[in-house]
Amino acid sequence: MIIKRDGYLQQLVDSIGNGMIKVVTGVRRCGKSFLLMELFHDFLLSRGVSSEHILEVALDDLSNKVLRNPTAMLDFVKSQIKDNQPYYLFLDEVQLLTDFEEVLNSFLHIRNLDIYVTGSNSRFLSSDVITEFRGRGDEIRIHPLCFREFMAAYSGSEEEAWEEYVLYGGMPAIFSLPTAAKKSEYLKHLFRNVYISDIRDRHRIRNESELEELVDILCSSVGSLVNPLKLSHTFQSIKNRNIQPKTLRTYMKYMEEAFLMTSCKRYDVKGKHHINTPVKYYFEDIGIRNAWLGFRQMETSHLMENIIYNELKVRGCEVDVGIVNINTRDADGKHVRKQLEVDFVANLGNKRYYLQSAYAMPTFAKKEQEERSLLNIPDAFRKIIVSGDNFGPHLNEHGILSVGIRKFLLDPNSLDW
Repeated sequence: MIIKRDGYLQQLVDSIGNGMIKVVTGVRRCGKSFLLMELFHDFLLSRGVSSEHILEVALDDLSNKVLRNPTAMLDFVKSQIKDNQPYYLFLDEVQLLTDFEEVLNSFLHIRNLDIYVTGSNSRFLSSDVITEFRGRGDEIRIHPLCFREFMAAYSGSEEEAWEEYVLYGGMPAIFSLPTAAKKSEYLKHLFRNVYISDIRDRHRIRNESELEELVDILCSSVGSLVNPLKLSHTFQSIKNRNIQPKTLRTYMKYMEEAFLMTSCKRYDVKGKHHINTPVKYYFEDIGIRNAWLGFRQMETSHLMENIIYNELKVRGCEVDVGIVNINTRDADGKHVRKQLEVDFVANLGNKRYYLQSAYAMPTFAKKEQEERSLLNIPDAFRKIIVSGDNFGPHLNEHGILSVGIRKFLLDPNSLDW
């Protein structure tokens, strides 16, 4: 099955001939190689580029082992360039190339060579490569399938697709697995034997059980504020293990570098500044999170919040958790300062959006609660409540847009309705 990734393909198209090394990054098995070696390759052919001008090397293929030597790779590429027309070089799993940084920088001196690479494993995770080329790297960040991409490839109803997406997430290989058991087995294997093993091997972690117990806690804390000091106390009180906050912070950094999850800082909307701790963590793919927990703890409200966060990142937004400080009175009539939360403050260029994720609003009081923080934001940027039904979109008298989750995710312009 061919799953179109048109947004990412367009980014590659827009980067053609820009004189930089194009680096396709993202969590392992999310479709980096397929994007480059299949979709982009076919695009170039459709635009009249001859196959002789597309040089592809899958360095994880044993038949290409000799090309892992830097001299052999340089000689091979130079031998393929026979005229002054543009050539396109695709290197998959570039970390297997010895001294790859020097080799790629050498390729930049070949004027008619356009360079594209992917790479990730325990020796080299994709977040590293963009820092290696001294400002000459152009990152194309790819994510697992968003719901819009998932739905385009799904053969059932929209409601059935949503139920499966919330459960198994958007790793492309899910579509090739015929049963729930196979999907579950694949995701569990991916998390433990690929992602965790990569982190362990790369950073030489001796006590893997500490890392796995931290993953347990973070998987159970989607949408909750996380503080390494409090986590350290949790390990001490519940598990009777003494793990320093610095160690926990380091482990969380490793997981972010592997694109397993992303930290989301808090932002004071009125004060216009970030608050560094505590933060929230969201998983790159909700399916691998669910699989790690054995598909227990399936609180749809938290899963929906994670999915909305991922959608905002797919759309290119910078995302924070918003806080709004207000002055009010307590039960005794005394003036108190209260902090309200906005689930997401999303910035895209000169636009800003405030979003609340509300799985259910069964009462007027609940609806009023979700609107309260939005109504106390003193600017005119778009304010949106995304609910768990298939409602809307509806704009109320306060200018707040309400919309159901599937409608929001399926329309790429839903932020600007």
